[in-house]
Amino acid sequence: MRFDWDDLKYFLAVARARKLTAAARRLGTDHTTVSRRIRDLEYALAASLFERSPRGYALTEDGAQLLRHAEEMERIAALASEKVGGAKALLSGRVRIGAPDGFGAYFLAPRVAMLCAQNPDLEIEIVPVPMNFSIPNREADIVIAMGAPKEGRLASRQLTKYRLRLYGAPGYLEQHDPVRTLDDVAKHLLIGHISDLMFSPAQDYLPELSAMKRPQVSTSSSVAQLKATRSGSGLCVLADFMARTEDNLTPVLPERTTIFRELWLITSVDYQDIARIRAVIDFIVDSVRRERALFLPPD
Repeated sequence: MRFDWDDLKYFLAVARARKLTAAARRLGTDHTTVSRRIRDLEYALAASLFERSPRGYALTEDGAQLLRHAEEMERIAALASEKVGGAKALLSGRVRIGAPDGFGAYFLAPRVAMLCAQNPDLEIEIVPVPMNFSIPNREADIVIAMGAPKEGRLASRQLTKYRLRLYGAPGYLEQHDPVRTLDDVAKHLLIGHISDLMFSPAQDYLPELSAMKRPQVSTSSSVAQLKATRSGSGLCVLADFMARTEDNLTPVLPERTTIFRELWLITSVDYQDIARIRAVIDFIVDSVRRERALFLPPD
């Protein structure tokens, strides 16, 4: 029995999601269909592709070998569809972007509608959550990260540098002791990241401001930190491109608490030339370039 090439689509979804239900959601079907297509593929290949357990599906040695071939077939199929399908097919399909929650929610989300309006068949998914995304596992097609990748078949470029400063709400600053020096900062309630949930060492801002103690209020979300600061809960190091969109946030000791970080755009070497992915990459790069002052204000 020769295997059905279409079964590889189900195989890839399970290999990446590691659960039938999650794979079924990605494919827009039900888990029983996914399970049946995997069994058909294993029967046709006379091989066990997954080790099943209550924790999910893990690739066997045969499954890992098939994964390499299946991903190459997926890439070739996508390129062939674009070359043969013509211009109409070029900007259609789904592109998933994984990004830090601040950049994803405050910069990307308000702007991608423009690209979608120009390309009605293009579907853009933004996952603005504080986590690391695996491009090889296709958790995202494009990743915005706070540093360059150290390994893997990945293409990367620095998207922009950006400035962070210490911020507080005017009401909070009026009701508490004045902040004239860095030593004064240590007397205030600080808001920051949960140390063991940081997805990048670059998020550990406070040690760079020597007088600062550890935060008393911690959250893994930059957006939650901004909301807490805006409500008057304390002081927090925030990215300018986020804080400047809020009317009731004031820089505190801006000449002494300025920190710089980088954002990098990362994608797969194998998939970067697929038209829909290339179009979204170009859109993000151009958008950041046009609004560079949000990230690095002239002052």
